[in-house]
Amino acid sequence: MAAKPGRNVAQKPASKAAGEPVVSSAHLAAGRSPGLSAVEFGLNLATMAYQRWMVRCMAAAGLPGLSPLEVLILHTVRHRNRPKQIADIMLVLDIEETHLVTYALRKLAAAGLIEVERAGKEKRVSASAAGIALCARYGEIRERLLVEAAAATGPGEASLDEVATVLRALSGIYNQAARAAATF
Repeated sequence: MAAKPGRNVAQKPASKAAGEPVVSSAHLAAGRSPGLSAVEFGLNLATMAYQRWMVRCMAAAGLPGLSPLEVLILHTVRHRNRPKQIADIMLVLDIEETHLVTYALRKLAAAGLIEVERAGKEKRVSASAAGIALCARYGEIRERLLVEAAAATGPGEASLDEVATVLRALSGIYNQAARAAATF
């Protein structure tokens, strides 16, 4: 159907060329590594979705109001049922700022999910019975809603392992680049 004279008809944008990366910042993708820009966009999307998932899964497990970092820290404290030092939590989760972890630990302790003990000058934290039960409920919901969906429609375990390996390698590259940028 032809447009009537004098009527402003919006032009459809040209479709993306096959093989062109999906990015959020074309000005960054114009450099030597458009693939890295595509990965960054994918990381941004995955990060937001993962954080939303953690918060909503924890709410479904019975504790709304935790931040994504607080959920991560609770699961890290619960890991292997061994007390953890703050420095260990920071190392495992690659967190630079102590106050983020100490604030989260205070909130988790106030909720009765962790227990704090002194070991010399260092605090050690472990999951309480309530924290262990909450993590177990989170795990049940995760299996039912996330793992089943991923198994039915997502990549297989071998592909997920490969992605995890690439993400850990990229983490090292980004950390090194961040150190270099600090003195640039």
